[in-house]
Amino acid sequence: MGVICYMSKKDEHIKRQLENLGNRLRALRIAKGYTNYEQFAYEHDIPRAQYGRYEKGQDLRFSSLLKVLKAMGVTLEEFFKDGFESEE
Repeated sequence: MGVICYMSKKDEHIKRQLENLGNRLRALRIAKGYTNYEQFAYEHDIPRAQYGRYEKGQDLRFSSLLKVLKAMGVTLEEFFKDGFESEE
């Protein structure tokens, strides 16, 4: 017998925003000329597997986001300016 999992509207919103975060990180990395996430992570002393999870939309600590954005030369304001929806 399978387990049925129901996500609340709040959980769905969080999931979508984490996916948006990952998509935004990927787009910025590519815009900086890095076609490979592993090379970006390696050159900026960020664990490659960990950074890969960020781009897949997995949760991350705020301090980790700040480290990644610093490596990209992007402010929080610039980062969150595009690609995120407001809460309904």
